Amino acid sequence: MLTEPRSGQLASWGNALIAGLVSPDEAVLAIVGDDAVHRVEGVPGEAGPVGLTLALGRLRALGAQGLRVALPAPGHPLGLSGPAEFNTRALEAEEAVICQGVALGLVPEVYEAGPDGDVHVEVLWHCLPVREAPPPDVPSLGEAERELAEALREATALLTKLDVAGSGPVAEAAVDAYRARAERGREVLAPGYPPRAVRVLELAQRVGLLISVAQENGHGGAVSASEMGARAEALRPVERTARRAQVAAYNAYVEELLRG
Repeated sequence: MLTEPRSGQLASWGNALIAGLVSPDEAVLAIVGDDAVHRVEGVPGEAGPVGLTLALGRLRALGAQGLRVALPAPGHPLGLSGPAEFNTRALEAEEAVICQGVALGLVPEVYEAGPDGDVHVEVLWHCLPVREAPPPDVPSLGEAERELAEALREATALLTKLDVAGSGPVAEAAVDAYRARAERGREVLAPGYPPRAVRVLELAQRVGLLISVAQENGHGGAVSASEMGARAEALRPVERTARRAQVAAYNAYVEELLRG
């Protein structure tokens, strides 16, 4: 969770585009980010891959009212409702976008090309049929905020007790870098999202950052097998809670749309 999932950027800015709050150029620029190019294959009515502007316009014409995010992991198909082919691709990519109002979804496939020092990233989104059903295990914004705050308190206490690297200077430096990046004007969500969604996503990102730091910096002060096992057990539910909160934040636009 050190970087935004591409599905989150696509859903967030795609929703702003569908709502008429940003121009197609603004939306595509934000979605592509540092990547070289994004294209979409499998768009109904198109024989081959097309650009994001055309793809989003076609999805809207087909009846898409908004875009949801799925962030599945092994044993936790968060946001997926089938069919099997789509779920399998989404699990491999660990992310997907599902259209609200038309039974289609998008899964990214990432390619890297170029020599060392000049590598560029291209993304091909696969447009596939999905089952129209409520996404499973996705909390409301309020539920996500409460769950995240509680999980963070519990995990922080346990990780500190175990003297894990994620609670020390390395983590503090990473959080400082995160704050500096955020303060340079990066928009957490596209226009049209409620402030609570922004708050929940920011907290989920911070939690995800701490988890990543803890995982990437060895076992900290945990020296026994039982202590290392306890750390893993502490991180696992917090990581799941952070993913649930991310999905709730990205999906807030569609949830408000459905509430009328």
